[in-house]
Amino acid sequence: MEIPKICLLTIGVVTTLLSIALATPGTATFNTQYVPSACSGKTPQGIIIVAASDPLWKNGAICGKTFNITCTGPTNLVPHPCTGKSIVVKIVDHCPGCGGTLDLSKEAFSTIANPVAGVIKIDYVQ
Repeated sequence: MEIPKICLLTIGVVTTLLSIALATPGTATFNTQYVPSACSGKTPQGIIIVAASDPLWKNGAICGKTFNITCTGPTNLVPHPCTGKSIVVKIVDHCPGCGGTLDLSKEAFSTIANPVAGVIKIDYVQ
């Protein structure tokens, strides 16, 4: 039995709206030191990675989890920092007192925003 195209379209729209509704707002910064990390020591985990701030850290229980991150706007005078892209990153480190919710690798940050901005508003979904 074939599912009508309108049903598939409706399911797609509802799923997209639900994922947007479940997104958590925060801020993101970036870093360029990737090793060592609190989750994997001296084992490199690639360059599309992120460190979690204290509220998310939970004694390392978040290590290895992935997050979909989208830039939503500026936190400072840099106008229009967002690229319009989202990125999926893996938590590999702890960032105590880093000044943001998530501290992205520079490569991950550059995918979603202009690094000149330094700090951006984000939505993230695990």
